[in-house]
Amino acid sequence: MKILITGACGFAGSTLALELKRRIEGLEILGLDNLSRPGSERNRHALRQQGIRFLHGDIRNPADLEDLPKADWLIDAAANPSVLAGVSGTASSRQLMEHNLIGTIHLLEYCKRHGAGLIMLSTSRVYSAARLSALPMDVTKGAFVPRFSSAREPGLSPEGLGEDFSTQPPLSLYGSAKLASEILILEYGAAFDLPVFVNRCGVLAGAGQFGKPDQGIFTFWIHSYRRKQPLTYIGFGGAGHQVRDCLHPRDLAELVSRQMRHPEKAGLVLNVAGGVANSMSLAQLSEWCASRFGRHEIGSNPAPRRYDVPWLVLDPARAAAEWNWRPATKLERVLDEIARHAEQHPEWLDISNDT
Repeated sequence: MKILITGACGFAGSTLALELKRRIEGLEILGLDNLSRPGSERNRHALRQQGIRFLHGDIRNPADLEDLPKADWLIDAAANPSVLAGVSGTASSRQLMEHNLIGTIHLLEYCKRHGAGLIMLSTSRVYSAARLSALPMDVTKGAFVPRFSSAREPGLSPEGLGEDFSTQPPLSLYGSAKLASEILILEYGAAFDLPVFVNRCGVLAGAGQFGKPDQGIFTFWIHSYRRKQPLTYIGFGGAGHQVRDCLHPRDLAELVSRQMRHPEKAGLVLNVAGGVANSMSLAQLSEWCASRFGRHEIGSNPAPRRYDVPWLVLDPARAAAEWNWRPATKLERVLDEIARHAEQHPEWLDISNDT
């Protein structure tokens, strides 16, 4: 089997490449990346050491895809992953759409040309930010918990958001681009008889991730806390009660390997996430860091920030039912892995945030 992984030098792409190489005998992998992210060169060397071929290219440029060899599957891990992309000033709205939507069209044309299947890494941010922000919340043990008895939202349960939770705008420019990409992928799959899968991922986290405030929040927080760098709880009263779930991408690799072996089940849209068991608030994460590194004061800014939501936890029950898949890496192990990496690489934030 031959596969093409876009965004191969990012955290998700490189982890998937290495894990799939380990899991599937005889697998040939071609990685494509534009190497625009600080630190991505390190992952390129790691891929090369494992015999994974790398090509420099940008999915926004269709010419970069024209001469790529035929693959059986394309795994799309290339994206601008920040929910603030297009509005924060670090990237224009046009750049965001070119990367996260127009790039998808170029990849679909590659798949159409070669008859390749496509597995998309989508995001929990396709769910309605407006509906999430309107949910009534209680605070329990330093974390927001929806008041399920009074919330009347289809797709919402104590186990998290199901795939049928609202995707009504506003989402964010990032979320809207990913949702539009999901629709296009499903349409291409139906129109051209291509096996396609859409995996809506929670927050991916683990050692070696490039941590930034607007993405990779678990990694960023742990690295910053260990270095006693300034950290601030933003919005929602400035207490850090907002909650997210996390998933290690090696667990995602197990599901992806099963999907490639069973193209007859194509067309599914799945939440692929840590769920309630692998979720915590920023305040709880700070307490975990304090027990590991010693106490560090956190600032408070109660002013709301665009696109922030108080609680976003995905329910992976459909993935469990369809694929017998569940995240194997527990939250404590993910955090410990990041912390050990932070202790061994005190310069990591400087590498991954170098401008």
